[in-house]
Amino acid sequence: MAQCLLSVQEFLQDSFIPQVAALCSDEAERLARKNQLSFCELVRPFCRLSTEVHMRDPNNQLHVIKNLKVAVNSIVTQPPSQGAIRKLLNDVVSSSQPAEGLVPNVITAGDYDLNISASVPWYNNWKDTLMELNKSKYYSATTPWFESYRESFFQSMPASDHEFLNHYLACMLVVSSHEPEPVEQFLKLSQEQHRIQHSNDYNYPKWFTPNTLKYYVLLHDVSCSDEKRADTIYEEMIQRYGTQGCYLLKINSRTSGKGTDEQIPDPWSQYIQKNNMHYQESYEDGSSTALPNKNSDHVISVDGLEHSVKEGLSNNFKTHPLDQLNDAGGSFDGLDNGRMESSVSEMKKTVTGTAHGSCLSLTDHDRIRQFVQEFTFRGLIPHIEKTIRQLNDQLISRKGLSRSLFSATKKWFSGSKVPEKSINELKNTSGLLYPPEAPELQIRKMADLCFLVQHYDLAYSCYHTAKKDFLGDQAMLYAAGALEMAAVSAFLQPGAPRPYPAHYMDTAIQTYRDICKNMVLAERCVLLSAEILKSQGKYSDSAALLIRLTSEDSDLRSALLLEQAAHCFINMKSPMVRKFAFHMILAGHRFSKAGQKKHALRCYCQAMQVYKGKGWSLAEDHINFTIGRQSVTLRQLDNAVSAFRHILINDSKQPALQQGAFLREYLYVYKNVCQQSPESPLPQLPLPYINSSDTRVFFGHDRRPSEGEKQAATHVSLDQEYDSDSSQQWKELEEQVVAVVNKGILPPNFQPTQYCLSSNSDNSKFPLAVVQEPITVEVSFKNPLKVPLLMTDVSLLWKFQPKDFSQKNEELKEAMSNDKDLLSKGKSFSDVIGTEEISEFFINNEETKIARLKLFPLQPGELHILGIVYNLSTIQSTLDGVNPLNSVPAGKFISNGMSVRGRQDLEIQGPRLNGTKEEKTSIQYGPDRRLDPIIVPEMPLLEVFFMNFPTGLLCGEIRKAHVEFVNVSNCPLTGLRVVSKRPEFFTFGSNTAALTPLSPAASVNCSAYKTVVTDSTSGCSVYTSSVSPVDFGFASGKHLEVVEIPLTDSVLAPGASVQLPLWLRGPDQEGVHEINFLFYYESTETQSKLRHRVLRHTAVICTSKSLNVRASVSRSNALEDEDIRRTHFSPPSEAGVKEFHIVQVSSSSKNWKLQKSVNCTADKDTKLTSRERAKMCFKAVRCKFSSQDDEKSSDRYTFGDIVLGGEQIISSTTPCADFFFHSCLLQCKKKHSNTGGHSKVIPDEAVRLIQNCSKVNINLIVLWKAYVIEDNKQLILEGQHHVTLNTVGTEALSFPQKQEQPETILLRFTRSENTPVPVRPSPEQLSNLIKTSLHYPESFNHPFHQKSLCLVPVTLVLTNSSQAEVDVIIDLRHKTTGPEALEIHGSFTWLGQTQYKLLLKSHEVFSLQLKACFVHSGIYNLGTPRVFAKLANQVTLFETNQQNSMPALIVINNV
Repeated sequence: MAQCLLSVQEFLQDSFIPQVAALCSDEAERLARKNQLSFCELVRPFCRLSTEVHMRDPNNQLHVIKNLKVAVNSIVTQPPSQGAIRKLLNDVVSSSQPAEGLVPNVITAGDYDLNISASVPWYNNWKDTLMELNKSKYYSATTPWFESYRESFFQSMPASDHEFLNHYLACMLVVSSHEPEPVEQFLKLSQEQHRIQHSNDYNYPKWFTPNTLKYYVLLHDVSCSDEKRADTIYEEMIQRYGTQGCYLLKINSRTSGKGTDEQIPDPWSQYIQKNNMHYQESYEDGSSTALPNKNSDHVISVDGLEHSVKEGLSNNFKTHPLDQLNDAGGSFDGLDNGRMESSVSEMKKTVTGTAHGSCLSLTDHDRIRQFVQEFTFRGLIPHIEKTIRQLNDQLISRKGLSRSLFSATKKWFSGSKVPEKSINELKNTSGLLYPPEAPELQIRKMADLCFLVQHYDLAYSCYHTAKKDFLGDQAMLYAAGALEMAAVSAFLQPGAPRPYPAHYMDTAIQTYRDICKNMVLAERCVLLSAEILKSQGKYSDSAALLIRLTSEDSDLRSALLLEQAAHCFINMKSPMVRKFAFHMILAGHRFSKAGQKKHALRCYCQAMQVYKGKGWSLAEDHINFTIGRQSVTLRQLDNAVSAFRHILINDSKQPALQQGAFLREYLYVYKNVCQQSPESPLPQLPLPYINSSDTRVFFGHDRRPSEGEKQAATHVSLDQEYDSDSSQQWKELEEQVVAVVNKGILPPNFQPTQYCLSSNSDNSKFPLAVVQEPITVEVSFKNPLKVPLLMTDVSLLWKFQPKDFSQKNEELKEAMSNDKDLLSKGKSFSDVIGTEEISEFFINNEETKIARLKLFPLQPGELHILGIVYNLSTIQSTLDGVNPLNSVPAGKFISNGMSVRGRQDLEIQGPRLNGTKEEKTSIQYGPDRRLDPIIVPEMPLLEVFFMNFPTGLLCGEIRKAHVEFVNVSNCPLTGLRVVSKRPEFFTFGSNTAALTPLSPAASVNCSAYKTVVTDSTSGCSVYTSSVSPVDFGFASGKHLEVVEIPLTDSVLAPGASVQLPLWLRGPDQEGVHEINFLFYYESTETQSKLRHRVLRHTAVICTSKSLNVRASVSRSNALEDEDIRRTHFSPPSEAGVKEFHIVQVSSSSKNWKLQKSVNCTADKDTKLTSRERAKMCFKAVRCKFSSQDDEKSSDRYTFGDIVLGGEQIISSTTPCADFFFHSCLLQCKKKHSNTGGHSKVIPDEAVRLIQNCSKVNINLIVLWKAYVIEDNKQLILEGQHHVTLNTVGTEALSFPQKQEQPETILLRFTRSENTPVPVRPSPEQLSNLIKTSLHYPESFNHPFHQKSLCLVPVTLVLTNSSQAEVDVIIDLRHKTTGPEALEIHGSFTWLGQTQYKLLLKSHEVFSLQLKACFVHSGIYNLGTPRVFAKLANQVTLFETNQQNSMPALIVINNV
C-alpha cells in the first residue's frame, strides 16, 4: 500500500470514535447559520481534545485516554441508501487528484524511479521528469484519493444491530437564549429525542444505551442580545440539570463592521471543502486538490452539505442528507456527467464563494473548544465510565461469577483453549438475531465502549468472550464482528502482549463475504487488516488480502484495492515492479469502468513507466491505446495524439486489422485536435517513416530522352547509382580543367560541382543552385504497418532568405516560409519559389518507396528545405480484408474519408567527426547541408547532343560524328572546353581543317579523311608535306586532356546552337571502354559564388580486333641517308570483317620521310582476309632542310604518304594528324612517367651522341579500309594504326602488348650501392659511328703479259653517322694472324700510304683515293681496309673497329 498521512494507530482510533447526536431548535440553528455553518459544522473543527482524559475502569484503575476525538452529527432517522453512499465515494475519489506542478511523487523500486502521481503519458515530458528526479530526494508515494475514500467510507457506514461502535452515546439539545421560553424548548427537544429513540416508528438512528446522556446547551448570540438574560436562563438550567449536564455557549461576538482588518483563521474550510468536493466539477481538465494535512481532523461527511441542502429543514429527520444529495446530483455511479452540471455549478458557487465563521472571533473559537472539552470531561466520559461499570456488574451477576470479568480474564485465557471450528463446519445461521438485553450483546456493548475509550486490554477480553459465545450460538454475523474487533484490539494493546491475530481477520472477512454476503463489512475488515499488515512490513500478505476482495459488484472499490495492492508490490524489500505495473493496469481498467477516467489514465501512465522500452510491444500497444482513449474522453487531445502516435511508430506486431483500427483512431483524434486549433502550426505526423539519411537532392533539369540519332549527354540523374571511383574521376577532371583555366593553379575557394547530394557525397559546404533551375528532393518513405497508406497533396516545406550576392553590405530582407500557405492548402509563394505537389502517393503495406519533390527557385538567396507536408489517409479496404490494390485501379485510390494534414521534418545527421583527438574521444557530428542550398543568380546552361555517335568500333577505326552545343538559358556562355582522361579517343579537328577541301570522292564515300585523287599510272607515288603540332593544338607544356572547343567568337549566345564535327578513333585495345567527357563553360559575367559550370557525359564504346602491325628498321648499305623499313600486317579472325585493304602507308618524323615502296606490285593496295599476313618494305631518307628553315623545322613534322590505292589520304590534316599527334605525344608522356619515377644515371654527352647514331625516330601511319558485312549490307570502314620506330633493329608494334604476370619470387634483401655505375655505350653502338663504302669498277682488264703489276684506282667513301666530330684511323694492312689470311689477301696488296688518320665532322662524307695492286688475274675481295673510329676529344674511349660492309668483289681479267 501507498504511504498514508496518518499512522496506523491514528487511523484505527479515528475509524471508531464516540458518536454524539445533536438536536437543535430552529432559533439555535439560525444563530449558527450566521456563520454559514450548521451547529454540527460549527463545532466540528474543535472535536479533537488537546488534553488527556482520565477515567476509572471497573477495577477502579486509572485509565488515560489520549488524543480523543468525538463526532457530533445531526439526527437523521433514515439510513443512507447504498446508491447515495456509492455516489458520495465516487465523488470523493474523482475530486481527489494528484496536484499539478508539485514535486514529483516518486518512489524508487529496484532499477526504476516511478512517478506515482504521473497522470500525463511518460513520453510528453519524461526528460524533464527524469531531470527533476535526479535533483530531488526520493519521496515515498502517497495516494490521497484512497485516504479520502477510506475516510468517507468509515464515516458513511450506517449503524448496524450486531455492533455498537457507531451508535449514539449522547445527545446534545441546543436552544437559543433568544427564544421566549428556552426551558420549555429544552423539554420539547428532550421529548423529541425520547420519541425518536424509544417509539417503534423509528429504527434509525441507533442508540447505545436506553438512557442516552442528554446534554443541554444554551446558545447565546453575544452581538445582539442581553447577556444577563442568558446568564439567568443558564442559572435556571444548572438548578434543573446540574453543572455537569448543561452549558452556556456564547458565540458571534464579532460584528461584521468591527475589526475587518484582523485576519481570523478559517478552520472550517478544509472540512467543508473536502466534504463538498464531489459537488465541484470533478470532470474538468486539471484538478484542484486539497491535500489532507497531517494534523487535520477527519470529519464525517454524512451531513457535509447541511448548510446548503437542509436550509430550514433542521428537524426534518426523514431523509438522510446523502439521499438528498443523491436526488440533487442525479446518477451516483459517476458515468452520467451531463445531468450533474447544473447542480454542480450552483454548488460550486456556494462552496467556493463563502467565508465561514465571519461572526466568530478568536475568543469564540476558544469558547467552542472549551465547550467540547467540558462536554467530554463532565458529560460524556463520566457517562461512559458509569455505563461500563453497570455492564460489568450485570455480566457478573448474570454469569454468577464471584469476581469481575476483568480479573477473571487471565483464568479464561490461561486455561486449555477450545478448538475453534473451521468456517466450513458452521451452519449458515447468519440470520440469528439476539434481543437487545441478551447477555452476549451486553458483553459486545461493553467491549465496544472500552474500545472507544482506548481501553484495548478490556476490550480484547470482552471481544474474545463474545466471540466464543457467538460461535457457540453459530451467530455468524455477530461472531465475525467480534473477531474483527478482537484482532484490532489485540494490535492496539499497549506493549503488544500478543501478536496480531491475522487469522481472526481472515475468518471475519470470509464470513462477511461468503456467509453474510455483506461486502461493506468485508471491505472494512480488509481496509483495517491491510493497514495493520502494512505497518508490520507484511506487504505480500496485505496485497493478497486486497486482491481477494476485488469483485464485480463494485468497480471503484476493486480499482482502489488493486492500486493499493500494486503499491504493496513495490514496497517489498525486493520490489516486484512488474507485478506493480500489472496490477496498475488492472486498477486502471476498473477505474475506467467506474467512470474515474482521470484515475484510469493515471494508472495506465504509471504502468507505462515499467513496460516502456522492454520489447513487450503488444502490452505497450494496449497501454498506449487505452491512454489514448482515456485522454480523448478527458479532452486531453495532445496526450491522446502522443499515445496513438507511439502505437504506430513502434515496430508493431499487431495483425493488419488491429493496425488499421489503431490508425483510424489516431487519424480521428488528430482531426479533432486540428479542428480545435486551426491556427496552430502543422502537427508532426508519425507515418510513414522517413529515412532521412537516404534523402538525395538533385540540382538541375531532368535528362532529355534521346531523339532518333540525337543522343543527349548522359550528365547526372537520380537514377544513376553512386560510384566512388567515378565520382573521384569527375572531381579530378574538373580540378584539371579549372587549373588549366586559372593558369595552372586551383583557386583557394574552389568547390567541386556536385549535382546530386546523398549520404555518400561531401555535404559539409552549402550547395549551389541556380535561379530558374529545379531542385529535386528524393525522399525515401517506409510504411511499417501491414495496412496501406495514402498520402495526398505532398509537397516540400521550406524557408527562404532573399539575398543579393552582388552587393556586399546588403540589408537582410525578411525570411519567408510556405508553412502558413500549406496549412491552408492555399497558393504558394509562386514569385519566390515554385513548389510542386504530388497529388497522390500510395505506399503499400511494409513497402519502402521513394518520392521526388521539386522546387523552382525564382530569386537568389538562401533556401532551407525543412520537411514535407502532406495529407495522411487510409485506404478503404473491402469487408473481408482483401488488399485493396487488387480491386482499385492505380491513381484512383478511395480514401475512407479520414484524412489529416500534417508535416514531417527532414533532419539529417552529418558524418561523425574523427579528425582531432577531442573528436575521436567524444561523439561529435559535422554538419550536413544538402538541404540548405544557396540560390545564385542566373547562369548559362549548356546542353550537348551527339549525332551518329557509334557504340562499337574496330581498334583504330576512324568515325566521324557531330556534336551539337545548345545554350538553353538566357545568359551567353563562353570558355567552352572539354576534358577527358582519354584525349586520344576523339578530336574536334585543328585550325588547318579548312586548308584542304574535301574531295568529291571523299564526300561520296562518306570518308572521314581528306583525300585527293592520284594519278593511277604513277605507281606507288610519294607525297610529302610538313606541319607543326601547334597547328593541331599540341603546344609544348600544354595539357593534352583539356581541349578548347572552337566556337564562333568563342561565345554561344542564349538560345543559340552550334554543330561541330567530332572524329573518333577506336582504342587500340579490344574490349569495353567507358570514356568520360567533362564539358566546362563559364558565364560572360563573373559571379562571386558560381564561376563555372560543367556537364558530364560518359560514352561506352565496345572495340573489336582489327589489323596488327609490326615494323622494324635496318640500315641500308648505300652511303646516302636512307633506311629500309619492313612492315608486317596480320588481320584478325573476326566474323564480321570480310577483308582489309592497306590503302596508304605514311611516315611522320622530324628527320626522316618515306621515299618509296620497295615492293610495289601491279596490284596497288594490299588485301588481307582473315588469318592472312603480308610484309612490305619501304625506303626512308633523311629530310633535307635549307639553312633558313633549320630554325623553324626543329618543331615541324614531315609527313610522307606512300599511296597504295587510288586516292591519297592527306595524312598531315585532320583527323589523321590529330590522332597521330595524340598517340605519339601520349607515348612520350607514358615514357616520361615510366622513367620519371626512378633516379636514372644521365649519360654524358659522348655516350648520348654515340647512342643517337642508332636512333631513327620515325613514325608510321598505316591507313586501311575494312569491308564489313552487317545486316546483309556491306560497309566500308576506315582506320589508321600508328607504329613508332625509335632504334635500328628493334621491332615495334601497333597494339599494346599484354603484360604477363611476373612469377612470384622469394624476397631478397640487398644493400643498395650508392656509387652510380657509369653508362657505357654498347660495342654495337660504337661500331656504327662510321659508314664505309668502296667505289671501284666491277671488272678490270689488264694485259699481264705486258705489265706484270695491275694497278686499280679504288675510292673509299667514309660517312660520319653521328652528330659529333669523329677521329678515324684507316688501316690498309692485311691481317696476318689467321691461317687463311694468305689465301684471301696474298695475291693483292694496297700501294701507297697504308694507314690514315682523319677527323670527320658531323655527317661529313669523305672520299679517300686508294690503289690496289694485283699480280695475276682472278676474283678478289677488296673489303679488307679496317676502319677504327672514336669520338674526337674523348680520352677514355679507344678506337673501335667499325662494322664492315658487304664483300667488295672485283674481277681482274688478263687480256
